[in-house]
Amino acid sequence: MRSIWNGSISFGLVTIPVKTYSATDRTSSVSFVRIHEKDGAQIQYRKICELDGEEVPNEEVGKGYQAPGDDTIVPITDDDLSRLPLPTAKTLSILSFVDPAEIDPLQLDKSYYLGPNGAAAAKPYTLLREALEHHQKVAIGKVAMRGRESLAMLRAHAGAIVMHSLLWPDQLRPADGVVPEEVEIREKELALAETLMDSLGELDPGELHDDYREAVEELVAAKLEGEEPVAPATDTSGAQVIDLTAALEKSVRAARGTQQGDAESASASVTPIRGRKTTKKNTAAEAKIPAKKAPAKKTASAPKTASTAKKTSSKSTAKKTPAQSRAKETAKTTAKKSTRTTAKTTATATAKRTTAKKSGKQSSA
Repeated sequence: MRSIWNGSISFGLVTIPVKTYSATDRTSSVSFVRIHEKDGAQIQYRKICELDGEEVPNEEVGKGYQAPGDDTIVPITDDDLSRLPLPTAKTLSILSFVDPAEIDPLQLDKSYYLGPNGAAAAKPYTLLREALEHHQKVAIGKVAMRGRESLAMLRAHAGAIVMHSLLWPDQLRPADGVVPEEVEIREKELALAETLMDSLGELDPGELHDDYREAVEELVAAKLEGEEPVAPATDTSGAQVIDLTAALEKSVRAARGTQQGDAESASASVTPIRGRKTTKKNTAAEAKIPAKKAPAKKTASAPKTASTAKKTSSKSTAKKTPAQSRAKETAKTTAKKSTRTTAKTTATATAKRTTAKKSGKQSSA
């Protein structure tokens, strides 16, 4: 990590040399460049002088001060600034130690890590950090960085001293015109709001991520591969609030994980199929139908014919008893014997008629 400013902390008669490091990284945030939509080329910004219309190189760019509401610009050089009395230059002078709740979060600007600059600064640095953490206080002071003076707050965090640059009190805008008119709040609504706050639980910083940056990365990847980007579905279920109390109660149930069960029991409905009516009579008749019982084993029965046995076997799914099997075999045997006897009788009669015809022909001859 590269140091961006070197100075010291003035703590009474103790001076602590420190190095300043940026505590935040905004390079991961989404940023776009300006392009010419006609050909996709990037647009460059040039410094143009308003008088002669020519481009000005960086070495000829200086500083100037323009008072609010005045068109006059006064040139200011670096030598002019260096001669100004700035007691906080390169030194963070601690003015007081206060409770953290006394600092308005609106004043917080940028954050920096402070580290000891050299081995001799390690002990006083550690002493100040331990005192801030043990006493549960923050230090308020002044510091000059990058040519300007600002308020600063020091606090102990993660084994280090963190410095937050603060805005001056006159830089904070009042909330006039933002606050709504007097609104009556019922006790039940306030109680539900507090219950919802308690039900949401703690926040896990590891689960926080930039959804917009991920969506932009997916969009860019799709365009590079020549695919059509898919627009994500947007949830507009919470866009309107009709009943504040009902919305709070629903939010509490959702936070407690019971919203799904309540929705299933409340929204469950039966939609009959078209063309098929369901009556109460049929429903009652179905309710009276007893459960199917296992088929009992059949006892021995009288012999059956072949056709009757075949119909019975096709209708019944129960296993046949030995008596039924024997009856079926007997029927088959009887049918076979009857067929053979009929065939034999027919053959005998045919033979006799043939013999009689032959005898008649011989007598006539």
